[in-house]
Amino acid sequence: MGRPISFCLLLHSAFLFVFLNAIVADARTHSSHRPHQEPSYLKFVVNATDFPTEDYYDYIIVGGGTAGCPLAATLSSRFRVLLLERGGVAYGNRNLMTREGFLATLMDVNSFDSPTQAFTSEEGVANVRGRILGGSSAINAGFYSRADQDFYTKTSVDWDLRMVNESYEWVERAIVFRPELRTWQSAVRDGLLEAGVDPYNGFDLEHAYANPLNIKVVTHASVERILLASTMPSPASRQSAAGVVFRDRVGRYHHAVLREHGEVILSAGAIGSPQLLLLSGIGPRPYLSSWGIPVAHHLPYVGQYLYDNPRNGISIVPPFPLEHSLIQVVGITESGAYIEAASNVIPFASPAMSVFIRTPSAPLYLTVATLMEKTIGPASAGSLRLASTDVRVNPIVRFNYFSNPVDVHRCVNGTRKIGDILKTRSMEDFKFQGWFGRKDFRFVGPALPVDQSNYELMADFCRRTVSTIWHYHGGCILGKVVDGDFRVIGTDALRVVDGSTLGISPGTNPQATLMMLGRYVGLRIMKDRKEYKMID
Repeated sequence: MGRPISFCLLLHSAFLFVFLNAIVADARTHSSHRPHQEPSYLKFVVNATDFPTEDYYDYIIVGGGTAGCPLAATLSSRFRVLLLERGGVAYGNRNLMTREGFLATLMDVNSFDSPTQAFTSEEGVANVRGRILGGSSAINAGFYSRADQDFYTKTSVDWDLRMVNESYEWVERAIVFRPELRTWQSAVRDGLLEAGVDPYNGFDLEHAYANPLNIKVVTHASVERILLASTMPSPASRQSAAGVVFRDRVGRYHHAVLREHGEVILSAGAIGSPQLLLLSGIGPRPYLSSWGIPVAHHLPYVGQYLYDNPRNGISIVPPFPLEHSLIQVVGITESGAYIEAASNVIPFASPAMSVFIRTPSAPLYLTVATLMEKTIGPASAGSLRLASTDVRVNPIVRFNYFSNPVDVHRCVNGTRKIGDILKTRSMEDFKFQGWFGRKDFRFVGPALPVDQSNYELMADFCRRTVSTIWHYHGGCILGKVVDGDFRVIGTDALRVVDGSTLGISPGTNPQATLMMLGRYVGLRIMKDRKEYKMID
């Protein structure tokens, strides 16, 4: 594994189109497709309305997202695999395929079928979930970085680090490429160096695709519950997953059933996986009973230990146009925060009751450049509970941002580092010329406190301006809901393989590690089944 680094010029991945290379037999030919040609993975993708009323598989994976896609690709090399995704496909949706469409994708939401599903935590922080084949990796900023060494020592898994590296490399052969740094990202890189965040030069990657005959990807499939059966007719018998029930877009029910020795694997994310366990009767007995849900297995920590890394920062309007750029450069500080940057072109709207400004006849656009910090960890934990027994309705979530003072301290350190960067020579060009030769930034939204040495002022800024960086995780934590092999404790033939199992966010961005996790668990399952067959 690679050594911890203080500054990364890391890798940039390109949304779903490239990500799905991990589940396509001829992935490497995609870049040569002409625009009118459909990508070849669509050959094994079907709409749920075309799925039979009942069918049988070795592995049923719920959630075609960041972990679910590579997991399905891996298992399909030897087994018959069904991948169920509640959303559609990204092909043909330009906003999902370009950096320029990033903000539009996050804002264009509806209740049941947009690629982005919006939700708001009880604290009032707006957030989103991916509802598209590719999951949140299809709607995010596409940043790729491996987890640091601490991640493997702090999780309750007996990691085979050689297999971990092989799994990362499998992902990287398909999707990773070097970003082209332009005006804003280059300036931030230089500003980080000036602000004392030491450099690490280049890449650190020391830190076989799907079988189309064995895999079926079903879109617009809303899984409502896991089918459970007793392993033996006695009071002490264990429950075992037998399949899933899902509905298509017109409301018809379908049953996907396991073959002998098969498994259901939840990869529906930190919101979807605990929600589906609860709706299937796996969770705290008193809570399930209060909803009238028959209790299949009492598992008290389902939906608990839910985390979201706070994001805080500033945005400025530069005196000249900038290109669209998402996360390409990250400063890894030694004080509990990551520093990241983005620039976006957004529409300008005149005030509703303006006296002097008329509504422009053609759209006007402004460039906004952002510096932000992501709090490592975090230490503050929240929870999830049902809002409805309809799986399409978002659960109620509370992340308890900054309830642990450790997170406040880390945020103060991170926002102070942003202040240091703003004082560097690299940022001078982004100031406006004012009166008497003075140059100043033009802030959009709150600026940092003037007295950044005042801890209480900085802590108040953190609490007052908190938002999400969309790296929420937990809810099916290792050691409490799943064991070290990601099996649901107390229930056979059922696993959870996604970010809901993690108590910490791995590295600067969890995307790479979740892709690795899907590949890794798939390899472990095949290895274990091979050894079991040899013993049998």
